[in-house]
Amino acid sequence: MPPTIIKENGYMTTAQPTTLNLGQLHVLEMLNRCNTEESLKVLKKVLFDFYSKEVENEAQRLWDAGIISNEKIEEWGKQHMRTPYVHA
Repeated sequence: MPPTIIKENGYMTTAQPTTLNLGQLHVLEMLNRCNTEESLKVLKKVLFDFYSKEVENEAQRLWDAGIISNEKIEEWGKQHMRTPYVHA
């Protein structure tokens, strides 16, 4: 069961303690060293580039495995995959 999210004083917190993995702890340590807007901007760019490359690699793996193809992409383009909205 996922933790319950609580909004308190403008901050999102969880009702249960959250355990961070090594990657999350490392990113928090890096953020702790960002003393200027410029250093934060550079760190964001590095993280963006890292995850962009990860997505590229995964897409290539799926393409190579035959899971994604031009036909599949065309099929996706014809689908209406919208989030259903519940009207109150």
